[in-house]
Amino acid sequence: MTDDAIVQVKRLRTVDELRDRLSLLGIEEQLGVDDTVDPTGSLASSFTFTDGSAGTRSVGNRFAVLPMEGWDGQVDGRPSDLVHRRWRRFGTSGAKLVWGGEAVAVRPDGRANPRQLLLDPSTVDDLAALRAELVDAHVGAHGSADGLVVGLQLTHSGRWSRPTGASRPQLAFHHPVLDQRVDVEAAFVLSDDDLDALVGAYVDAAVLVADAGFDFVDVKHCHGYLLHELLGAVDRDGAYGGSFEHRTAFLRRVADGIRSRVPGLAIGVRLSAYDVAPYEAGDDGVGVPVAAAADVARFQFGLEESHRFLDLCVELGIALVCVTAGSPYYNPHVQRPAFFPPSDGYTPPEDPLVGAARMIAACAELAHAHPDLALVGSGYSYLQQWLPHAAQHTIRTGGAASVGIGRGMLSYPELPTDVLNGRTLDGSRLCRTFSDCTTAPRNGLVSGCFPLDDFYKDMPERLELAAIKKATRKRTRR
Repeated sequence: MTDDAIVQVKRLRTVDELRDRLSLLGIEEQLGVDDTVDPTGSLASSFTFTDGSAGTRSVGNRFAVLPMEGWDGQVDGRPSDLVHRRWRRFGTSGAKLVWGGEAVAVRPDGRANPRQLLLDPSTVDDLAALRAELVDAHVGAHGSADGLVVGLQLTHSGRWSRPTGASRPQLAFHHPVLDQRVDVEAAFVLSDDDLDALVGAYVDAAVLVADAGFDFVDVKHCHGYLLHELLGAVDRDGAYGGSFEHRTAFLRRVADGIRSRVPGLAIGVRLSAYDVAPYEAGDDGVGVPVAAAADVARFQFGLEESHRFLDLCVELGIALVCVTAGSPYYNPHVQRPAFFPPSDGYTPPEDPLVGAARMIAACAELAHAHPDLALVGSGYSYLQQWLPHAAQHTIRTGGAASVGIGRGMLSYPELPTDVLNGRTLDGSRLCRTFSDCTTAPRNGLVSGCFPLDDFYKDMPERLELAAIKKATRKRTRR
């Protein structure tokens, strides 16, 4: 499918036009939308989750801020002014669940870029101040912090580690396709002893998360990073590979350590609930599965095993799970449906509505099968003006406990507040999935919404970004 076969969501003027499009694509059962949105209805309702040792928490509404990977912290891992601004905006958004704010590395060698936040004893006070600023901004905008729950996402980037800018891959196992996309000479497979030490680093970091005042810690298992890759380590020998029990041993050990040392800290997991083969641009620029797709299918952690994973979460007392999919590094159309691909991507091989519907339906399947868990959905930003209609349908029908918004928060953080106050959405600020927030950092620039956020429009990096996009278009036309 080429982009001229895709109807941009912004051109779907009515709910009926959207439903007709969903029907044409055969996804009307996966992606439901309500005719109207009731600002005092299900989206405004609270929900609770009960963690195995931290007890019951109440979340004041059904909107969540999803974590993103920041490329604009300081080199030493502390937040910069840009990070502080972003977190203040998360606070004013009105969303009562902040899922991790953004990905924070547990060790310097696991940073995905040289400006990713880092959590260690030297930065914990800075992260505490960042959380406090978010809470203060929320109180300033909404009068109270009642029902506000804020977590911090911990990560190790594994094969996608670039702590100094150069590729420094740390692998769960050798992958015949993905190994070719990193610096193979610098790559090595982490031993069981290495992973044992990393378990300790996660637990130590979780103690700091509690010290910084966060309500929960997200032990990130998504998007191709190390702990997600471990879930697919079917050929790995030893304590962390092969059987399902061994492939989930890292989470078990981290959870045990957190329960022992900081039992009052709740645990969440952001999970890529399914994966597909790595993609690449075909001769026409449209994404296609790599030639070896069938040979590497065994490494893909799928929805069937995700049901087992959620059973494990219940066993471990983990009540918060955020459902996402795939990886932005090798199949971004699955995880980040967009009409406009980033500079290192490819033209989407399907209408992005299909990708959004797939994620929303997967979350609903898991939510209905695991009623003891509070599941947070992803994939909603692409729906743009129809996001509230789909979000309300999801919550009303039990497809999730909370609806997460990621890149849409960069351009229009006040969307939850506007929805819950019955205001007409500001179409000029809705994320149109231009992918500039990906293209910019992929090319060494800071992350932000350059097309729609006036603050970033005025930055000199916008001109650099425009030149990069122009050069990319020329390459793809050849």
